[in-house]
Amino acid sequence: MQRLKSEIRVQAWVRQCAAQGLIATVARKGEGESGAVILKVNRFAAGCEVFTGVSAPDGGQAWMRACGPKPVSERDADAYLARQAKYDPDVWVLEIEDPKAQFTLDGPILDV
Repeated sequence: MQRLKSEIRVQAWVRQCAAQGLIATVARKGEGESGAVILKVNRFAAGCEVFTGVSAPDGGQAWMRACGPKPVSERDADAYLARQAKYDPDVWVLEIEDPKAQFTLDGPILDV
């Protein structure tokens, strides 16, 4: 099964968020073909969740909470993203403003 290009996946997320009335901003453009995609979901007073794409045991797409099981401050989320960008210059970062917790992922969240 062929995976979608990273740039197309990010564009799809932006459109999906717009359809839900959410603001999504490409905070960092990565490599268009196969750069990793990280989602920063900002729930404002409730904190931020950061999700990285991973492979599920069945080979499908899944997500992992990159900063732990509980939301973190925006400062901590941004520090994580800065470290990842240093480690992987091809990474994409999509920031989603979701104060009402309406955003949903397109795959399961794995507890790793």
